[in-house]
Amino acid sequence: MNAFDWIVQLSGIAIALAAAPGFHGWVNQCRAWLQNKSAPSLLQPYREIRKLFHKDAVIAENASRLFLLAPYVVFGAMATAAAIIPSIATRLPFTQAADAIALVGLLATARVFMSLAAMDVGTAFGTLGARREMMIGFLAEPALLLVIFVVSLTCATTALPIIAERLSAQSFALYPSLAFTAIAFTMVLLAENARIPVDNPATHLELTMIHEALLLEYSARHLALMEWAAALKLFNYACIGFAVFAPWGIATNHAPVNLALAVALLGVKLTIAGGGLALIETVSAKLRVFAAPEFLATAFLFAVLGLLVRLLLGA
Repeated sequence: MNAFDWIVQLSGIAIALAAAPGFHGWVNQCRAWLQNKSAPSLLQPYREIRKLFHKDAVIAENASRLFLLAPYVVFGAMATAAAIIPSIATRLPFTQAADAIALVGLLATARVFMSLAAMDVGTAFGTLGARREMMIGFLAEPALLLVIFVVSLTCATTALPIIAERLSAQSFALYPSLAFTAIAFTMVLLAENARIPVDNPATHLELTMIHEALLLEYSARHLALMEWAAALKLFNYACIGFAVFAPWGIATNHAPVNLALAVALLGVKLTIAGGGLALIETVSAKLRVFAAPEFLATAFLFAVLGLLVRLLLGA
């Protein structure tokens, strides 16, 4: 790896950090338009993060070091995930660590620290949100791992960059196994990122919220890091979907023209994905908390169908 490869790697991380709040804002904007509401500015997430960084933190008296450390661990885990997911290029210094199963473990690490920090202060809502978050993760991770397993059978590897390269090199065709796993992955994305129908990111109703309950005790820079990490998580899941189900346009070499085209196509994909995500949220109703296991069980069944189609029919 030469110096230019590291420049491309750091540029990819910078693009992810900069684009994640904008992608989150775009989803909110599309959702408002589809609901005939006045749409917030695309820059609103950036303004909120900037405002939080300039505030003074208020910390509970009984908060331990874990509570203070968690935002940095969660943000670092999401930034690391953004570094190893092939969003604009595949042959980068960090791609040697881009194993999809390890990536699921990295995302799980962030969830564990968020849940532990929510329970650390000892409030009722923090503990409630932590239990619900772990329930969602317990049900979503098997479906996500099965999606990765189906794709790994197709490409004979669990490395995301190699998966993206091999799928993009194949001629365009409809694979029923990938179609089933794409549905499962979309359902997992909605659940893992606190989107409707599993959770409502805009709610503050104590009896229904999941993600927001984890953040009630945070303020200032700690809350800014948590919100930024949540936007990065949504961005990372979108890029995982692009690498697996729409890998076309990801640069397999570091020619400046290919890299510029990859960045432009990434913007197009994010625009389409944000609109599609907003549409799903608009036409869906918020599920009861106890109906979330059924939703994720359906995602797991779709992944199982994809696996059976792949093993039995080879398609």
